[in-house]
Amino acid sequence: MRIGEIVPDLELSVYRHNIIETIKLSQYAGKWVILFFYPGDFTFVCPTELEELAQFYPQFKKEQAEIISLSTDSVYVHKAWHDTSPGIAKIQFPMAADQNGKIAKLFGIYLEEEGVALRGTFIIDPDRRLVGIEVNGNSVGRSSKELLRKLTAFKFVREHPGNVCPASWTKEKKSLKPGLDLVGKL
Repeated sequence: MRIGEIVPDLELSVYRHNIIETIKLSQYAGKWVILFFYPGDFTFVCPTELEELAQFYPQFKKEQAEIISLSTDSVYVHKAWHDTSPGIAKIQFPMAADQNGKIAKLFGIYLEEEGVALRGTFIIDPDRRLVGIEVNGNSVGRSSKELLRKLTAFKFVREHPGNVCPASWTKEKKSLKPGLDLVGKL
C-alpha cells in the first residue's frame, strides 16, 4: 500500500470487550481508521505502546477515529494477554489477529524470517484512502501523542482544502496556504 491508494475492505478477526468477532473496514465508513501493527503480545515494547494508546483512545474517538491494533498473534492470545495484564486490560479498541501475516504483507511490513510485523502505523481517511504511514524497527516504540497530532493535521487539511500544516503543527498554530503565504515575501 502506498500513500493515496484505497485500502481494500479488509476483514479482520478481533478481540474486543471480551468478545471475539469479525469486522470489516467498511463498518467504519465515514470515520478515520488507524491500523497499528506491532510484533507480538507478551513482549517488552509492545505493551508500553498499547497501554499509551489506550490512554489516548478517548481523544482519538473525539476525532472520529477508530484504532485497530494488529499482530500475528491469534485472537485467543490477545484475550489471554488482556486477561492477565492490567495495562492491556484497559484497551477498548479492537485487537486484530493477522496470523498468516497477510495484512502486514499487504502494507509491506512483514518480516518473513521472524513471522512478525514491523511497528507500522497507517492512517486511513473516511474514504479508505491511505494518507499517513510510519514504520519503525521493532526496538523503538511510537508516540500516541504524535500520532494524534498527525491525525488532527490530516483532518484539518481534508476539511480546509488548499491548506498545509508545517512541522509540529497543532490546532492552536497557523496553517499555510501555498502561494498565498509567499505573496509579498519575495
